[in-house]
Amino acid sequence: MAYDIGLVELVREALGDITMRPMMGTATLYAEGRIFAVVDESDIWFKADAVSAPIWEEAGSTRFTFQSKDGKTEIMNYWRAPGDVYDDPDAMREWAGVAIAASQRAPAKKPRKKKP
Repeated sequence: MAYDIGLVELVREALGDITMRPMMGTATLYAEGRIFAVVDESDIWFKADAVSAPIWEEAGSTRFTFQSKDGKTEIMNYWRAPGDVYDDPDAMREWAGVAIAASQRAPAKKPRKKKP
């Protein structure tokens, strides 16, 4: 799996100050140090939580799934961006805002302990 740098730039153009880090063949996007989206080779996937999942469902979005090494289908709490985000910067900001709010509600990750 690879990510489309053009999609990353599309998000950056609409939102401005975001950072990106490659991870397992995708690009993870961060706002204020918190992950809010994943970009793969063809789609933007926005973070969701219990509060925002019904919003994504109502929009007709689907959840991010992948096959693990043992053949199981894994489901993550990221939802495919609605089609209008690819053509409309206002829609991108609106939907990214839903994802950023979900990321801000998530508990902060504890920093890893350094090995002695």
